[in-house]
Amino acid sequence: MKDNIFIDTNILIYYVSIDITRKSIAKDLIIDNDEIIISSQVITEFIAVTTKKQILPYDESVKYAKEFMDIFNFSLVNKGTIESSFELRNKYGYSIWDSLIIASALENDCSTLYTEDMKNGQIIENRLKIINPFEKEE
Repeated sequence: MKDNIFIDTNILIYYVSIDITRKSIAKDLIIDNDEIIISSQVITEFIAVTTKKQILPYDESVKYAKEFMDIFNFSLVNKGTIESSFELRNKYGYSIWDSLIIASALENDCSTLYTEDMKNGQIIENRLKIINPFEKEE
């Protein structure tokens, strides 16, 4: 049985970006993992960022969002997720938005959170490792 992995919004944005190096890393990460989980927050952020930064036209952004929701395991952010994010924010000092991503990953029993926005290698609650796939390991 493979571990559940949570993917933050930035991974999906690089998947559709013109940054060839990061796009390749994002594609490899997605192809190499079966149990990928995303949340409703990730999807709405994906659409907001790709359209605001003109990475994709709105219709194409929505098309990708629907595909991601079909391909990956999809988790709704609920009241419990939000309440957990408040505690995680206080404990780890991340923004409320990053804390909500962490709360969703923990809620879905993920062992790994792929993101470029948080501290690479940090272990959250003794069970979730943050990995920045774009950062070279030393």
